[in-house]
Amino acid sequence: MDRYGVFGNPIGHSKSPQIHALFAAQTGHALCYEALLAPLDDFPGFARAFFRDGQGANVTVPFKEQAYGMADQLTERARRAGAVNTLKKLEDGRLLGDNTDGAGLVSDLLNAGVALAGQRILLLGAGGAVRGVLEPLLAQKPAALIIANRTPSKAEQLVQEFAELGPLSASTFADLAEPVDLIINGTSASLGGELPPLADSLIQPGQSFCYDMMYAARPTAFCQWAAALGADTRDGLGMLVEQAAEAFELWRGVRPDTAPVLAELRRQLS
Repeated sequence: MDRYGVFGNPIGHSKSPQIHALFAAQTGHALCYEALLAPLDDFPGFARAFFRDGQGANVTVPFKEQAYGMADQLTERARRAGAVNTLKKLEDGRLLGDNTDGAGLVSDLLNAGVALAGQRILLLGAGGAVRGVLEPLLAQKPAALIIANRTPSKAEQLVQEFAELGPLSASTFADLAEPVDLIINGTSASLGGELPPLADSLIQPGQSFCYDMMYAARPTAFCQWAAALGADTRDGLGMLVEQAAEAFELWRGVRPDTAPVLAELRRQLS
């Protein structure tokens, strides 16, 4: 039976084993997928030991940059992201590194009926989560994509790196005031129940859509703020499922149906 897993530290909370078990059952693929606690002091050694008999792995915090460094070959989207969340062992034993986060986000937004082409998009944060989704978002041809961050120099650095891909600009939170069509929260503020310092004027009631890359059993502080101002909202659970489907297809050559898997996870969270 082919062996797969997800590397992380911590990792006990991961829903990836359940997601991939549902994908395998749905597609009739026999595989073993497990959550693997990787050591902080020797991730490359741990990963290479796994791949002696393992076929593929997902990678979560804090190892995405290390996975990027140990991959023998990179997809273009992984190279752009500067991080790898999916590894696949090739026929010659080398490791292919991919990043499916951005594709997962775009798929979930499109599944929700959110228009991306020609829209004004505000992306909050300038860390690894934001870097990983910039190229796929810009590929959707938005009218503008604004990166806002507490430290403007980090946002400006991303604008310089990705500027040739589309209409990018940088901003501080304090300088944001004009309404936008879509706000994506790529900060970790929701993990602490906090909200980035945003002006209410950013929301167009009944028109704006707000998306939090984080998810929880109850709406995040960001989603609560947006909903109170009349915006439609969605958390990042669908992104998790969609990025997993991208990885499953890379490994197994078949794209699973994500809708029933997401519905099952939602049912368990409720």
